[in-house]
Amino acid sequence: MKTPKMRTIGLTGSIGMGKTETAKMFAARGIPVFDSDAAAHTLLGPSGAAVEMVEKTFPGVKIDQQIDRKLLGQRVFNDSEALSRLENILHPMIQTLRDDFSRNTECDLVLFDIPLLFEKGYEADLDYSIVVSAPYEIQKERVLERPAMTEDRFKEILKKQMLDEEKRGRADFIIETGEGLQYAEKQVDDILKKLRKN
Repeated sequence: MKTPKMRTIGLTGSIGMGKTETAKMFAARGIPVFDSDAAAHTLLGPSGAAVEMVEKTFPGVKIDQQIDRKLLGQRVFNDSEALSRLENILHPMIQTLRDDFSRNTECDLVLFDIPLLFEKGYEADLDYSIVVSAPYEIQKERVLERPAMTEDRFKEILKKQMLDEEKRGRADFIIETGEGLQYAEKQVDDILKKLRKN
């Protein structure tokens, strides 16, 4: 839900593409940003709204009034049915938080950081979509720098995500992050200029 003058932007990108840093660039320019991952962490965190339902669905993942996300991840990572059950709990709750965010925001533009923007069809509810992208070798290098990440796990994650090429083909705008922060920031500024001209 949005106000009549508000235009909504969906930001997405595969793992290691620089989506989080790009969202920060929009925020630094005064664009309200709703972080779907952060919302999920809140829902699963201490006394979060999803804690009891997730524990009921996946007994043993609740520790100290919150969901142990590592334990939960082990339960759903290679089990598509289990992952679907988790998404059916979290996604409607995140949508409610997203709607509340829009209602309480007074700005001409608002950005929603949504990892599964295209996979789940959320772009249909938004005015524009932006994909953050980088060459594969840069993506791989970034991801393998993460703690406990292995090349096999990286490949498994990629299998579960829409191909970068397909995301690029569906996006209204593309932000290339392979050439550094300064170049990415220029692209953010250019996109905002175009949107505000419209």
